[in-house]
Amino acid sequence: MKFLELAKDRYSVRKFSDKKVEKETLDLILEAGRTAPTACNYQPQRILVLDNETDLSGLSLCMPFKFNHQLALLTCYDKNVSWKRKFDGKDEGEIDAAIVTTHMMLQASELGIGSTWVGHFDPEKVKKTYHIPEHIVPVSILLMGHPADDAEPNKLHYERLDRSQTVFHGSFPDTEEDTKQ
Repeated sequence: MKFLELAKDRYSVRKFSDKKVEKETLDLILEAGRTAPTACNYQPQRILVLDNETDLSGLSLCMPFKFNHQLALLTCYDKNVSWKRKFDGKDEGEIDAAIVTTHMMLQASELGIGSTWVGHFDPEKVKKTYHIPEHIVPVSILLMGHPADDAEPNKLHYERLDRSQTVFHGSFPDTEEDTKQ
């Protein structure tokens, strides 16, 4: 499958089957995350694999979603390792973790594994539930599994703004109204 086709076809699966994700498949997904680019190649990502009933049940304390997922990957970064921009000290760890999560999500899709990226969670509850040290920062939860037979994209999945509304050359328009045209 060509990349753009994969990127367009991938959708947030919100209904998973009971079938477990195979170890070999999970290993390929994790390898995609391991090879993702990070700022200065510092590789601050720290991924917590949640693949048993006890670990997965803890997620219900941290987020409102339950889609019968059989696997979750909690992507974090180590703020002691992540690169900081010299001009303003901006920590690039969250961006690195997002890139890693994207790589894993797309690799999963290529392998027939559905996923839903969850950003709506309580980070303090996640840290407490999973005993995460203070220097590790949770960024995303990737719920995963084999899509249920009747899983389908959200009705808004295929709607995209025209590229002229999101891509600019040389400078941005003077007003917000100019971007809506």
